[in-house]
Amino acid sequence: MGRAPDTLCGQGMRDMGHAGHSRSLMLLWLKDLHSRNRRIVLRAMTVKTMLRTLGAAFFLACATVGFGQEEANAIGGPEDVGTYEETGAGPIVDAASPTEFWTSADSAFYIPSYETYGDWNTDQIFEKRPDITDTVALQLAWLDCDHHMPIAGRITSPFGIRHGRHHYGTDLKLQTGDTVRSAFAGMVRISRYHRDFGNVVVVRHPNGLETLYGHMSKRLVEVGDHVEAGDIVGLGGSTGRSTGSHLHFETRYLGHPIDPETIFNMEIGTLRAEAVSIAPVTFHKATAPVSATTRYVVRKGDTLYGISRRTGVQVARLCRLNKIRTSSTLRVGQRIRIR
Repeated sequence: MGRAPDTLCGQGMRDMGHAGHSRSLMLLWLKDLHSRNRRIVLRAMTVKTMLRTLGAAFFLACATVGFGQEEANAIGGPEDVGTYEETGAGPIVDAASPTEFWTSADSAFYIPSYETYGDWNTDQIFEKRPDITDTVALQLAWLDCDHHMPIAGRITSPFGIRHGRHHYGTDLKLQTGDTVRSAFAGMVRISRYHRDFGNVVVVRHPNGLETLYGHMSKRLVEVGDHVEAGDIVGLGGSTGRSTGSHLHFETRYLGHPIDPETIFNMEIGTLRAEAVSIAPVTFHKATAPVSATTRYVVRKGDTLYGISRRTGVQVARLCRLNKIRTSSTLRVGQRIRIR
């Protein structure tokens, strides 16, 4: 492993090719984008989005009432993978129309790992991207100060299958108001409220890794902010879809989930290694036991075609297994056989 150039702690990102004034230029650029309608796309708020927003606000209000009640094994997170790709009715940089003020070369220089992603999407939590086919070596740290555990708490729910669904992060116990810190140096790509993750922050790091911090009571960073390892990004809480105060922590590369425990030793709060190899096998998609996935519970808004897409079972087969027709009405709570 090569040796890093002599640096001081707190200069990690700048020593990777980022000028010290990148944050101020980035913020200036983002403000300029908001004043130039042709450079951004504002997603219209549909009726469905409005209903979801009102529902999230109601849930938040209810959660606030029981804010002081701590749950020993608090967990949370989305019910399905589609929630990661939902838009937040916010701005998305339109990289197809560069101006003399900002070019793709500027993006590659100031935005961490822009050449890897090719965009800077400040609206969607994670986009669905092509599968990883090559092995990539990621340098995680050069010095002890290049990384930091987001929170010192025990695991309440690990990465993997939970209740028959994928849980793409690690839930760590905390108390409401505890400080949540950035795992590595990087730039804030997402900072907003989300119906499942509550107050959520996503940080992109120079090596291409992205980390997510969910269910916080308060966000203390904004899109475009530069953070160093250990900088505070928010305060712990139980916002969004959560049963109690905890941190939902994710690590991803090009949108693909990586078990955080392969990067951090959660028990002692240190990196398992200074570098990690990312290969197709890294993005292991655990499968639930057959007994846990033999039936699907109908939720509000579900259709046979939607269930077919979620489960991978053809509509015709669903109809045969459940002795129903494509025109049959589904009831919320109804159990549909899929095996």
